[in-house]
Amino acid sequence: MTLLSIVVPCYNEQETVSLFYDATSKVVDKMDMDYEIIFVNDGSKDKTLEECVKLYKSHPDHVRVIDFSRNFGKEGGLLAGLEYAKGDYITVMDADLQDPPEYLPLMMESINNENYDIVGTRRVSRKGEPPIRSFFARQFYKLINKFTEVEIVDGARDYRLMTRQVVDSILELKEYHRFSKGLFVWVGYKTKYLEYENVERVAGETSWNFWGLAKYAIEGIVAFTTAPLQIATIFGLLISFVAFIAMIFIIVRALIFGDPVAGWPSMMTIMLFLGGIQLLAIGIIGEYLSKTYMEVKKRPNYIVKKIYE
Repeated sequence: MTLLSIVVPCYNEQETVSLFYDATSKVVDKMDMDYEIIFVNDGSKDKTLEECVKLYKSHPDHVRVIDFSRNFGKEGGLLAGLEYAKGDYITVMDADLQDPPEYLPLMMESINNENYDIVGTRRVSRKGEPPIRSFFARQFYKLINKFTEVEIVDGARDYRLMTRQVVDSILELKEYHRFSKGLFVWVGYKTKYLEYENVERVAGETSWNFWGLAKYAIEGIVAFTTAPLQIATIFGLLISFVAFIAMIFIIVRALIFGDPVAGWPSMMTIMLFLGGIQLLAIGIIGEYLSKTYMEVKKRPNYIVKKIYE
């Protein structure tokens, strides 16, 4: 029988994992296929592991649990789930039920009847999110899509159903710093997106904060484009040109009018401006250099402490 693998990265989700299993199993039980739900405990500090193990003991035919040695981040949990998944079809879902399981039959139908390789989901609204987070999220998608060779759909979720071939292609990408939203698109394949209104968490609180999302956005930009390096180069050339013109002006003025004493405010403004540009360029270069440094170390993306299967 066809097997569906459902990968669920978990970090401090003790209040949601049971609710997730109940809601998802009700949907998948009506589908004509076998299934496995893979909970990846990403170093949770609450009782997430205990709740997942309870589900495993109650439903050993459908639940598997991967327990990390510490917190490695969502990307590590997602990668582990994909690597351990045995299914002919694989989907990634959040434990908080912001990814409606009711869409799974429709996603499967689109793959089987419309010959799609990936059926993803995207939110058409961000109702319930802080306005500032929604604003910066929209700006991030606009920015990254101006520079990348692939289009990352605004509002796209990690929640998507993929064929075995697609997942195998994703697993061939061995980089340490992973940005799955981009990797899902980069591998290509025929893709369809289902739209839905934003769904708030069923319980608990999100572990994401503004700065965490900002760091994740920087990871995505650095992972999928070298445009910031090019922008730094352009800034350097432009400012060098302006400085050259300013130097010619100062020399000509000194020859014609003498050498008047310049005020320190203008000097400090120029120095601070140039210093800021230099620090920005160095920071951009450092960001890429740090990623290269981590890549050449070839450390694993995660370490598994124990598997319940």
